[in-house]
Amino acid sequence: MKFPKDKIKGRYTFIKWAFVVVGLAIIGKAFYTMTVKRPFWEEVAKQRERVNLELKPMRGNLLASNGEVLAASILEFLMYMDFGTWEKDSARAAKDLYKRDTLFLKNLDTICNGMADIFPDVDAEKLRAHLLRGQELRSHSWPLYTAAVLKPEAAKKRTNKKRNHRVTYVQYRDMKELPFLRESTGVSGFYVDTIPVRKNPFGALARRTVGRFDSCARYGLELSFDSLLAGKSGSYHTQKLMKHLVRVVDVPAIDGYDVMTTIDVEIQDICERELREQLEYLVANSNGQTKEGVVIVLETATGDIKAMSSLSCNPNNTFTENQPLATSNMYEPGSVFKPMSFLVAMDDGEMDLKSSVDVGNGVRTMYRRYMRDHNWRRGTGYGLISTAEIIKYSSNIGVSVIIDNAYKDNPARFVDGLYRIGIAEDLQIPIENYHKPRIRRPTKQNWSKTALPWMSIGYETQVPPISTVNFYAGVANNGKLFRPRLVKALLKDGQVVKEFPNEVLREQMAKPEAIKMIQHCLYEVVHTGLGRHAGSKMFDVSGKTGTAQIWTKAGKSQEYLISFAGYFPSQQPQYACIVCIRKSGQASGGGMCGPVFRRVAESIMAKAHQSDFSEIRDTLNPYNPVIKDGDLEAGRQVLRQFGINHSADFSEYATTTIWGDVEADNHTIALQQDEAATDSVPDVIGYGLRDAVYRLESIGLRVKVKGTGVVVQQSMAPGRSVQMGDSIILTLSHNRRTLKK
Repeated sequence: MKFPKDKIKGRYTFIKWAFVVVGLAIIGKAFYTMTVKRPFWEEVAKQRERVNLELKPMRGNLLASNGEVLAASILEFLMYMDFGTWEKDSARAAKDLYKRDTLFLKNLDTICNGMADIFPDVDAEKLRAHLLRGQELRSHSWPLYTAAVLKPEAAKKRTNKKRNHRVTYVQYRDMKELPFLRESTGVSGFYVDTIPVRKNPFGALARRTVGRFDSCARYGLELSFDSLLAGKSGSYHTQKLMKHLVRVVDVPAIDGYDVMTTIDVEIQDICERELREQLEYLVANSNGQTKEGVVIVLETATGDIKAMSSLSCNPNNTFTENQPLATSNMYEPGSVFKPMSFLVAMDDGEMDLKSSVDVGNGVRTMYRRYMRDHNWRRGTGYGLISTAEIIKYSSNIGVSVIIDNAYKDNPARFVDGLYRIGIAEDLQIPIENYHKPRIRRPTKQNWSKTALPWMSIGYETQVPPISTVNFYAGVANNGKLFRPRLVKALLKDGQVVKEFPNEVLREQMAKPEAIKMIQHCLYEVVHTGLGRHAGSKMFDVSGKTGTAQIWTKAGKSQEYLISFAGYFPSQQPQYACIVCIRKSGQASGGGMCGPVFRRVAESIMAKAHQSDFSEIRDTLNPYNPVIKDGDLEAGRQVLRQFGINHSADFSEYATTTIWGDVEADNHTIALQQDEAATDSVPDVIGYGLRDAVYRLESIGLRVKVKGTGVVVQQSMAPGRSVQMGDSIILTLSHNRRTLKK
């Protein structure tokens, strides 16, 4: 059978030309797309272009030892209106703008009045004009909360007139409840920029320890633990879904760790308050100039830093924490160093409590220099005194003679002893500008015959206050020396992920018998010696005074570093503390630092004292406690805890703070809610300070305070309209009979 070549050839020819036609069509379509339709597809590509943006993590919190927040990041918001359209097609853009403008104008008055209700300083008419101007300009980022929309009184107080001011989450939430604004951004044009802001709930408390963070970490623990607090950034991109822009997370951000410190907020507050009051008193009542002061409290059993306050004098004679003086102050310590010298000598067997020195009339020549006791001008001196009396009376001659006689032929042995007891240790405090002690070792180039006697009394060395108080904590702890701990743990989502354990530097600083002898000497200083101003009637205190003249590059200055360092209670020590003050003119470590030490010690011990009176409670004639006005829910919780009869006129399940008054008689306590308007001055008479300040500042008032106790008088009458930034003066008293309702 003959193969039909002609038929087959014809079929293949048809297929060939079909492919040619299809190929030409494809090429033609591609050419059309690349030329005529090119702008369209380029725009589509731009819309689908993926731009990765940074997803910032939340910065971790800094916490006190009990979990209270010392520094935290909260979200604040910048509010904007987008009056334009992102549609590229002219017809679609016109339709979009018409729809948005219609809805906007329809709800304009509601928006303006609603925002004026949320922000008392906003003028509704000025806001209306401001919004219409933004619409006229078709701005994509028209700021909502600027000086242009404020009442005249409020606008005057704004330094930056063009700045778009931040709002809180509560204010932003309320704005989103307004008609039109509650719609999606694509419909209303209302949107916000979110800004994490660092807040310190306790204000300037422990300012230099906690540190500062604004755009970056500046100092303190914020800087030292910045990498852990900061977390790690992620990334995201936006994608258009229907008519909405949707955020798509590519790499999740990792929030920072929380850092728990050893700081006790109450002890820190006690230290700062007592130190500031003493510094201000010295400024007003002492000759010379008061420059700065330091108070540090350590827990003896652990080495934990419970408080660390460093106050410096400002030009207006107020005191704030401007420098970390507690860890960086490198002045010569003076007489608080003498127990360290004696501990070395006692540990080496060079002296004991039976040792004695004849200090004569208070002046002695040592290697052609005069060594003087503090009472040398009287010409009498202490004569022959024992070891305990040398420390008790802080005799420079007594200390220097004993140390010089024991170590003059081998001063390196004395310095080795100082290193052995741990005073020269690098404590590695995680605060910027921390300095370890500088105690030089003897060499032919840097050592003279006078170096040893003067070093023994606290000169020719540089020891920061934190190292000095750590020595006294070790003595109080029977010779067990810890490295001071400032940070306890790292937390994530409330769970401990890493602990920083207490580190022992010396299991035994010196022989137990040497420690006991020094403890005896420090006890005598307070009870019968120069440190009596630090003593308490409630418990025993042990410690040492110090007064050191400050030397500069130009030589001896007219300034002194005065101090008192010690521990309490003497028999079962719980805390070690040091108080240092730098001033010129009259100076006395015992007389000026001792009272601060006493008040700090008594306040701390009073705080820790708890008594159980349940067994002596009178159930037949119950006594109703005095409850402050203010936060009624907090009062109700206390009354429940103690089983005291009470009534309340508000919901059991209230989710917001309930403000009001407390009325009491012999039978019950009535909690009565005050539903005052949020745009007027509330009545805070009878409130405690915290509740009063919180309520007044929440409506935009600036609060000034006089006195302590409960509020007995307020400078602005209740019911008066509030202007953002207005000031109100509260007078407080512990005498409730002075209440002026």
